[in-house]
Amino acid sequence: MTKPEIAIMIEGQMGLNWPRWKRIARAVEDLGFVGLYRSDHFVNPDPPDQDSLELWMSLAWLADHTERIAFGPLVTPVSFRHPAMTARMASAVDDLSGGRLTLGVGAGWQEREHHNYSYDLLKGSGERFDRFEEALHVLTGLLRSGEPVTFEGAYYRFYDAVLLPRPARPGGPPILIGGNGPERTLPMVARFADEWNAVFVTASRFAELNALLDDLLRAEGRAPDAVRRSLMTGLVFGRTDGDLRQKLSDAGAERDDLTGRGMVVGTPSEVVEQVERLGEAGVQRVMLQWLALDDLDGLEAFAHAAL
Repeated sequence: MTKPEIAIMIEGQMGLNWPRWKRIARAVEDLGFVGLYRSDHFVNPDPPDQDSLELWMSLAWLADHTERIAFGPLVTPVSFRHPAMTARMASAVDDLSGGRLTLGVGAGWQEREHHNYSYDLLKGSGERFDRFEEALHVLTGLLRSGEPVTFEGAYYRFYDAVLLPRPARPGGPPILIGGNGPERTLPMVARFADEWNAVFVTASRFAELNALLDDLLRAEGRAPDAVRRSLMTGLVFGRTDGDLRQKLSDAGAERDDLTGRGMVVGTPSEVVEQVERLGEAGVQRVMLQWLALDDLDGLEAFAHAAL
């Protein structure tokens, strides 16, 4: 198994604004990472609130101001935007970028931001996943086929809806579904997605879920290699042993606790070893969280170590 591609993921609700976004995007492109991904949140689950640059505006800028990197939301909740609008924006941004967007979508989960900004999260995970599944029917219909979409569900009703202009990329941007749930998430991946993005799991757990997804894809009549396998997880990187100890101390965290949650933690050689183990488990692309939005020197050091 080859070493996974390495991309950077940032939490957009943790202080992201235009100056930081522009600096990070250019650094990720120049340093050689394969991609840049970001969350789509208004606020964190708990205050204090910080700057939170709007997702699709930031992706439109990135599409027109970078040339190489892949990018996209990890993930945009269907609870924030109607799927018709999401399809229109995703198609337009993908075209603007020359076909580099991955459309990561999810059901929505964070109660505080939905309450604060008057979005309906629905009562429980069952209803949320039901709505998410309907949204996937509509998104795939609009993006992947030029035929009018008619769909009547509990949450969405479409009648002869078309997406024009048609996406320049046949089928539009690939759809990514994130999550680890074997009961609802992975079956929806097998049915609708072009990419599965696991979240904060160890290499051994990823391998188990990966094998389950293979079986689900075969049951849907799809080849296992029809779906890319990726992982989003946390990163604590230290240039030296002392630097790593300081960062763990500052975070009040124990190394074994973090790696037990699937995070990548270590000095340059240790990080490379952990990423290679993820590749052996089936991860093709790893999106590593970079939470220190102003530490571009650290990001450069990580690039030199890991790429």
